[in-house]
Amino acid sequence: MARVSPAAPEQFAQVADVMERWRKTKGYPPNSWLTLVRRPGVFRAYRALHSAVMMDEGEVPKALKFMVAHVVSRACGDPYCAAHNAENAAHIAGVPLEKVEALPQFRSSPLFTPAERAALGLAQAAGSCPPTVTDAHFSELRNHYGENAIIEIVSVIALLGWLNRWNMTLATPLEREAAAFARRHLARSGWTPGVHGEGETG
Repeated sequence: MARVSPAAPEQFAQVADVMERWRKTKGYPPNSWLTLVRRPGVFRAYRALHSAVMMDEGEVPKALKFMVAHVVSRACGDPYCAAHNAENAAHIAGVPLEKVEALPQFRSSPLFTPAERAALGLAQAAGSCPPTVTDAHFSELRNHYGENAIIEIVSVIALLGWLNRWNMTLATPLEREAAAFARRHLARSGWTPGVHGEGETG
């Protein structure tokens, strides 16, 4: 179970509009929000940043952003965000399930383009502890992306760094929907819920 109890009803009332929008987008609000809403101002700032990084239109497709978010989360050992972003890649961005399942083999799978491999390679290196990012990663990125697009990719990696630490530190329990998706599509490649599987809710 989470290491901090959920926010109080009056705190949720301050962010009801955001909760309702995401319920329409995904069907349920993530459990990570239950503790984050204890600081409504921080929650709204996070949601604004998440929208700017992940949802606003840019040069990098949403599909790749969610795949980058999955790979960096998996590399750093956060099964909570790895599950959510694999699910988001499929359900929000329309990534085929076969490709979601192949993400751990992105370097060799024919389902991924060289441009996708460059972005996902950076995500894997940045998510490692310690990070293993080199100039060679950026040389490869520049074969496929301009600098504005590279900043979009790095923005995803940086946003997930914040979320990974939040959820790993608080042992946020996975929602039933995200857990079911991950067990069906990620477990064969070694994904397990770890502490996030205790007391799944949703």
